[in-house]
This record gives sequence, C-alpha cells and structure tokens, in this order.
Amino acid sequence: MQSKPPIEAINAYLDGFHFYNGHPDVQMEAHHYCSILNEDVIQCVIFDGNTKGAKIMGVEYIIDEKLFAGLPTREKAMWHSHGYEVSSGQLIAPGIPDPAEHALMARLAHTHGKTWHTWHTDQDKALPVGVPQLMMGFTADGQADPAMVEQRNGRLGVDAGKTKGERADIRIPDADPQADGWQHGNVIQITDPTGAHVHRSSTATPSTTNSRSSQ
Repeated sequence: MQSKPPIEAINAYLDGFHFYNGHPDVQMEAHHYCSILNEDVIQCVIFDGNTKGAKIMGVEYIIDEKLFAGLPTREKAMWHSHGYEVSSGQLIAPGIPDPAEHALMARLAHTHGKTWHTWHTDQDKALPVGVPQLMMGFTADGQADPAMVEQRNGRLGVDAGKTKGERADIRIPDADPQADGWQHGNVIQITDPTGAHVHRSSTATPSTTNSRSSQ
C-alpha cells in the first residue's frame, strides 16, 4: 500500500566478493543491489544472497575516479579500487545482455568503493552482533579463495575464462597508491568493544582502529 521510491530506484544487481579489512583470509560473496544516483555516484545495499530471505549485510558507496581523486589522503585509504575486480571477471552483473554488462563494467573499472558490513552473516546468521567492519575488494590473482569463486561461477552459470577475455578491451586505470590501504600496511578497522570480534578467523591476529600492520 505504501510507495517505496528509494527501493524502486534500485536498478542494478552486481555480484562480487569482499573480505574484512585487515583479515584478507575471511572472505565472502556479496550481492549488491544498487541505484545510480548520478553519473558519478552509485549506492548499493549488500545482501548475503539473492533470494527473498537474504539478509542485509551492509552498504557500499561507489564513486567515479574524478571524485575519488579529490578525497583527502586518509579518506582514500578506506576505499577499494574496482579495476582488478572488473578485469578478472570477479565482479559480474547477472541477468543483463552481454553488451550492457560490458558497458557497465567499463564504467565500474574507473570507480572506487567504500563498503561497511553491519551483519556478519558469514559468522553469525542469527543476529547482527558485533560492530560494523570496513570491507575491501581483491586486487590481484591468488587473493580470492578459488573454491569460493568457482562455486559462485557454477551457480550463476559464469564462464570465467570467457568473461575475462571479453573484458580484455576495457581500459583498467593504474591503481591509486592511496587506495586499498591494507596493501600498504594502513589497516583501518573498528575494534569490537565486546571483545567478540566475530569478523575474525580463528587464525587471524588482532587489528585495531587505524592500525598499521603487514597483513
């Protein structure tokens, strides 16, 4: 009975992968339902699935490279680049014609995302316990769990080799050295005051807000 303009504005579905900033071994698939605010800004609600019962994991804000270039250095460290996600075929837009997906990916290759997960359903599906966690995206081969990627590709009918080949003509910008802060030892994360740290794997080492580590 109610109108839902913000929900009705969602017009894109992206599927990719995230990991906890500072804990690259704790990875998960992320389903993005996005609305394009303007030519430079996209906002996405992130779910742990693409079914009616999927839980909201968090949000991602995506901005064009021109806007990213104007951000302060400390702000840039919280954003992750999308170039590798596009070129590798890890980021996909299921259900749209190939030419439309190619055009969308060509655009996304020149963007950065800032992602916070608020419900860590990879570790607790009952309740959204813990604190929000800053998430990152992969930037090179060998970082993502191959089994995780293959399982997603098989479920959605994605031919990884074909997808990667079809995107070979997309220009991937040089990575901004101030983005993807985790790669440079600038790990920004919120410490869980409860001490539970549900985002942490059993083998991960502690991380603190604005910590610098070699992880």
